[in-house]
Amino acid sequence: MTFESIMGRKRLERFLNHLKELGFEGVRPYSKGTTSLVFLGELGGKKTIVKLQRPDSPRSNLEREAKILNAIEPFGITPPLLFTGTFEGLPYLVREFAEGESVLYANVEKGHLFQIAEKTALLDRLGLDHGQMQGGKHIIVGDGVYIIDFEKAGWRKPNNLTSAFSMLFVGRNAISERLYRKFGLDEGFREEMKEVLREYKRSGNLSRLLGLLSSL
Repeated sequence: MTFESIMGRKRLERFLNHLKELGFEGVRPYSKGTTSLVFLGELGGKKTIVKLQRPDSPRSNLEREAKILNAIEPFGITPPLLFTGTFEGLPYLVREFAEGESVLYANVEKGHLFQIAEKTALLDRLGLDHGQMQGGKHIIVGDGVYIIDFEKAGWRKPNNLTSAFSMLFVGRNAISERLYRKFGLDEGFREEMKEVLREYKRSGNLSRLLGLLSSL
């Protein structure tokens, strides 16, 4: 489905004009989710994402997501939230764009792995579970690492670090296969990672994981 078919051509035009009046430039459709439509543009010289609730979505998580983004902003886990608004009854949020590629496709270096460990462990300590870490598309790797899209996140028992590193090194998938080839790893490393993650789950101690990543 196109953005026009979801919103209607005239409503889409009105929304783009609304953003233009707010000072946005070069706004264009970027991606579609099950509950939101995402636009890419520039505001004040900064590349930005505008996330609008889909009119055909039975629920809206954007207001709750905005509260979560505000709560974690001091920690640099995700790009800053700039502001929120409502257009014809549909909530939207605006945040800075996360430069890079998802971990599914990025050239992941050793330093990125340390940053993924740092940011997922921080979410765990904050008691915020992202809820979609396992798929990989919400971990953005560029000059640094950002975690994005907190629509399904919640203040519940967190499982961020173990989900991320199970995907990266324990499961058998395109990401882990690429990392195993890149760093010349074997099944012994997989078993050691499993034990390290079990220990982290028991104690919350990062030292063994960081030591294992240091060996890469």
